[in-house]
Parts: sequence; structure tokens; C-alpha cells
Amino acid sequence: MGPVFIFGDSTVDVGTNNHLNCTARSDHPYYGIDYHRSKATGRFSNGLNPADTIVELLGGYKRSPLPFLALVEDHSNFTGAILNGVNFASGGAGLAKDIGQVFGEVISLEEQIQQFATVRGNITALLGESRGDLLLQSSMYILSIGSNDIMTYIFTHSMTPELFITNLTDTYAIHIKNLHNMGARKFGILSVAAIGCCPMARAYNGGPCGDEPNDLARAFYVSVQSLLQNFSSTLEGFKYSLGNTYNMTMNIIDNPIGSQFKDVKSACCGNTTQRSVSDCTKGVYLCPNRDEYLFWDAFHPSQAASKLAALALVTGDDPEFVSPINFSSLRRA
Repeated sequence: MGPVFIFGDSTVDVGTNNHLNCTARSDHPYYGIDYHRSKATGRFSNGLNPADTIVELLGGYKRSPLPFLALVEDHSNFTGAILNGVNFASGGAGLAKDIGQVFGEVISLEEQIQQFATVRGNITALLGESRGDLLLQSSMYILSIGSNDIMTYIFTHSMTPELFITNLTDTYAIHIKNLHNMGARKFGILSVAAIGCCPMARAYNGGPCGDEPNDLARAFYVSVQSLLQNFSSTLEGFKYSLGNTYNMTMNIIDNPIGSQFKDVKSACCGNTTQRSVSDCTKGVYLCPNRDEYLFWDAFHPSQAASKLAALALVTGDDPEFVSPINFSSLRRA
């Protein structure tokens, strides 16, 4: 089985943004408080994030492959490390190129795929064309992106919701085709979660979940599902697994008793009331029982939530949460 390559936004960023001049960063306390030696690594989590928990369950990894920019900075490690996979994800990134500019420098999905093209060139130079191609075709490509596009749309309403979802899906299609043209065959896709229920959206909405972001997240899932079904019959060798993180989130929020979480509404870090939310920085409120919180900060899941999601994606068999196959079946395919 080939390496794992990870693309996306802050849900799977493991330190890309530490290397950028941007404000979307988490390389400061209390981020990483439950990571090894309480190190703030640039993960938007109290510990591991979905990129880590997914690859650990897939096997062969303790945590996510290193960020591309970290490998570029430490070039001595570059050629050996890329054969183990690379993480290109950047907090704030979107499917559309201009998403995230409010944070300063952010690596859009288009640029992440250009970085992958560099890695691909290095792999084929190392292994030769045919062995390199075989490795890339057996590799897994995990993508988690789209929530920043939806949140940006909500503040601009630049077109009808239907046209927005169509345009967003068309943009996704271009990115997936570009990866496919470079040899990618196995796509593990994480849909947009119930972002209307994150602490920031609740605070904005005065307590309850926001309907509009949730409606768009659901519509985008349906549209992406249809795109992937189409690609599996039109693109050579294309295989996919689609994770419904929207349903996963709502399942926990609607049935908190059945889950390990005692708080499914507020942020563990920086938030003490339903109606106010603050940045997660040293000195703000920090919950003592972090494994009982669904949300770590105003936007992102806790390490405990990431582990639960990874189980559903990698080894689960509930089509409500992952379909048509799970991530481990995709890896072996």
C-alpha cells in the first residue's frame, strides 16, 4: 500500500500555517495541550486532529505525514519523507482560490495540488516513471475542505444558494481531475461538518445552531456524492470513500447521552457561555475534562471527537457516516 497524501483546511492542517505569514495559526498554547509534551504543533486541536487519527487507524502511521513546507525547509529529510506521504493542508484554505485571504497567506487547494506536482516529480525522479506511477496509484488521497467557502458565502451572498453549490462542486471536480491526471486513484473525502452548530455559529445565532450553514453543508454533501458517483464510472481507476461528517456531528449533538460527550455546544478553550466566544489563547477559560467536549475551540473538534470520527470513517460500516466503502477498504482496494 502506498503512502497517504492529505489536502484541505484547518481540519487536517498539521503545521503548514506555522511557515506562513498569516493569522490562522495554532502554534501557541492552549493548542496541543494534550499532544506529546503539551506541544502546540500548529494543529487546531488540543492534541491530534482528524488527519492524525485517520492515518493511525489506517496503519503504518503514528500521526499524519509532515507538512510539505516543513519538508521544504528541512531539505535533508525531503526525499526520504515524501515516500511516506505529505500533508499539504492549510488552515483557512478553500476550494476557491481567493478563500482565506482575510488571514493573510493561506495555501489554497489549487496551490496544494501544485505542491503535490512537485512531490510527484521528485517521486518519479527517485523511483523511475513506472515504479513512481505505481506508487502514486496505490497511494491514498484524503481531502477535507469546503467549510471556509460556505462561511465566506454566508457573509457575502454573492449568488443564489443553488448556483453557489453548483459552482463549488464544479471547482471540486477540477481539483479532483487534476489529481487524477497526476496518478491519484483512491480518494478519501471528508464532507463539510454541521458548521452551523460550532460554538462560533451558535454565538452568532444567539444559542441555537445556524440553519443556513447547515443547509448548505447538507446540499454540498449531496452534490459531491453525485460528483463522485459520476467519476467512478467516467475516470479510469477512480475509487472513493465519502465521509458524512455532517451526520456524524449531528448524531452526537442529537444523542449526547449515547456518546462520551457531556458538552456538545460550547468550546473547551476560550468559551464560557453559549452566547460569547473568544480565541483559544493562553489565559482564557480552559475546560478540565477535554475528552467530554465535542468542540475544542470556536470551530474545531476536540481530539476525542476526531478519534470518534476516524473510527466511523476507517473501520465503520454505517452508510449514514461513510459510503460506498470505508477508508480501510479503500486503502486495500
